[in-house]
Amino acid sequence: MESGAYGAARAGGSFSLEDFVRRPETILRALSAVFGIIVFGCILTDGYVSKPKDLTIVCIFNENMDACHYGVGIGVLAFLGALGFLAVDVYFPNLSNVNTRKYIVLSDLGFAGLWTFLWFVGFCFLANQWASTSPNLYVFGGADNARAAIAFSFFSILSWVSLVVVRSSFMQS
Repeated sequence: MESGAYGAARAGGSFSLEDFVRRPETILRALSAVFGIIVFGCILTDGYVSKPKDLTIVCIFNENMDACHYGVGIGVLAFLGALGFLAVDVYFPNLSNVNTRKYIVLSDLGFAGLWTFLWFVGFCFLANQWASTSPNLYVFGGADNARAAIAFSFFSILSWVSLVVVRSSFMQS
């Protein structure tokens, strides 16, 4: 762990891409962004299907459109949030104001905590709806993508809670 105010040793230091890429929070943010892409990509690709004898489009998760909308919504917002905080991390060592650093770390910690909770809700919601889904609904495909969305929702919980742990260690420095 770096010494100094909220995880940055000194303001005005030179930027090293190699050091930046090796930092745990950078790796976790990249994983969180990729997991978000996988979840919303899987749902957008095969999450909406048409019923076998009808032309109406329904969500593959027990025909509950809210399940697909929730998965896509939190996936897109998690992706954007992870990229946003990744961009903030690039400029973080150049900030000399300790209060600004504190607010950035607190907002990052709060966002990661909120997204841990939202991914947990999403995982439970998608898994519950998938367990209630009739096999007739996914006879034409989509089952693998639905399972992948559920699995990566779970992996997202782990990546975001790891970000909470990493950022909370900065609060102690």
